[in-house]
Amino acid sequence: MPGELVSHVTVLNTSKARRRRHIRCNTRPMPPRSTLARLQQALTIVTIAASAIFVVLNWRESPTRAVVGGLAIFFWATWFLALEFVFLRLASRKDPTPPATMPQLIVAWLRESAEAPLVFMWRQPFRWRSEPDHLAPSTSGKLGVVFIHGFVCNRGFWNDWMRRTREAGHAFVAVNLEPVFGSIDRYAPIIDEAVRKVTATTGRPPVLICHSMGGLAARAWLRASGTADRVHHIITIASPHRGTWISRFSHVENGRQMRLRSDWVGELAKSEGSREGWSVTCWYSNCDNIVFPPLTATLEGADNRLLVGAAHVDLAFRPEVMEHALGKLSGS
Repeated sequence: MPGELVSHVTVLNTSKARRRRHIRCNTRPMPPRSTLARLQQALTIVTIAASAIFVVLNWRESPTRAVVGGLAIFFWATWFLALEFVFLRLASRKDPTPPATMPQLIVAWLRESAEAPLVFMWRQPFRWRSEPDHLAPSTSGKLGVVFIHGFVCNRGFWNDWMRRTREAGHAFVAVNLEPVFGSIDRYAPIIDEAVRKVTATTGRPPVLICHSMGGLAARAWLRASGTADRVHHIITIASPHRGTWISRFSHVENGRQMRLRSDWVGELAKSEGSREGWSVTCWYSNCDNIVFPPLTATLEGADNRLLVGAAHVDLAFRPEVMEHALGKLSGS
């Protein structure tokens, strides 16, 4: 009967449409916008424009000067990175961690100078939604992940990690911590929602993988939740657990909270007591140009792992760190 056939096809199409919407809801529960992405888009466009204008204005008189000056403008952050490594060297003289040699510092600076534009001028401003959250039914029963980025970052920081985690068949959610310059305590509800989503999908507490300030945000969330049972393991990478020397130059709220031996850091540690029931790995480096002196990135009672020669952003993408995290997901 034509009428019945049409009705049957309509029901099937409606059912398929609902199923597609359900899948989208479960695989792309990402935030619709990122304030930080817009800020970094504007900064990237201004930087490229300023570099191009310098080249055009100076090309006729001196092509060499035009190219050198244009590159100097484009890689302006490289010179600030160099200053950070000088501060690292000076502020870490009394730290018991094996001090970085000059060749190690130079190599770390060069690697960070190459990595930083990829993160701050491409992945975060323009590609932060390119890897959707993964909450597929096929991930049920496996350990899942909540990715928590650091200061002046967004979920685009984790693009390479998310790709590998998806390929390994694990559920994950990558958060955006906003407001960008708000209190770290305000990020707890964002993390809590992500943990709930991953747990609901997998049926198991997730692994939290955190970079920089993200490690403090994870601890603030644990303090707010009141129990460590909701997380399987925490991996922090270059996180200023005891604050960091360089935050003395920051006057935004979360920057002040991360100052060396700040009241906020002290109160957080005091509230945790012995951290009984926690399972934590802390990766740190003697060449971290943001979190220093080096031991400030460690926690008492944690599995503290030193990776010599890695800078702040570079540390998060070292094969040793990524393989260790994927091993935790597979139970090894």
